[in-house]
Amino acid sequence: MSADPVVVDGGDRSCVRLLLELRGRLAGLAPGTVVHLIASDPAAPIDLPAWCHLTGHAYLGPVEPAPSPTYALRVSADARPTSRESPWRAR
Repeated sequence: MSADPVVVDGGDRSCVRLLLELRGRLAGLAPGTVVHLIASDPAAPIDLPAWCHLTGHAYLGPVEPAPSPTYALRVSADARPTSRESPWRAR
């Protein structure tokens, strides 16, 4: 596990697209890895904690200070999978 967080730049993508990308990126990371998601979608501060709760990843909160809205989470060893097409639905 790296001491530095893995940065995922979601840019201005909608939360659905962000979650699809994030799910794919987390699949290849070791449990315990901290990820910083850069996301300007106004729904991100609501959707990301809910998605982490659904999947079992640990939502760590906003990263401050940061030049763009950035949120941290920790990869879980026993994450629950979500639907292929709908990352907000448990499989």
